[in-house]
Amino acid sequence: MASTSVSRTVPASPQKVWDLIGGFGSLPDWLPYIPESTALEGGRVRKLANPDGDVIIERLVAFDEAERHYTYAILEAPFPVIGYLSTLRVHPVDGRDDVAEVQWSGRFTPDGVSDTEAEELFAGIYADGLDALHQALSA
Repeated sequence: MASTSVSRTVPASPQKVWDLIGGFGSLPDWLPYIPESTALEGGRVRKLANPDGDVIIERLVAFDEAERHYTYAILEAPFPVIGYLSTLRVHPVDGRDDVAEVQWSGRFTPDGVSDTEAEELFAGIYADGLDALHQALSA
């Protein structure tokens, strides 16, 4: 099993960040790569579309409002991995109430690619996503 994690400090309070990213269907609000999210099964499953028309289906497996994180599994996607499980988490920064640290991490089994290739793929996705979040919060 392979894994990767990317963190980024963003210019907003942890609660403001969570208000933007904490909804399981909120990716289109801050992630340009995902312009569409459709809630299924009462909001426990999201069907995403990317600009290339690929479909990504993910299931919410854990959600903690108080601790500001959720974990999801990919059920269907054009990625070369199986058993994908990812967590998006917002952390406070000691002594600061105007910034937060956001961590996006994942575990998965590469399928047809090396551990390194799969880790680099998701590290890039997470880094690009957190850069987009930073931009959305800076606007």
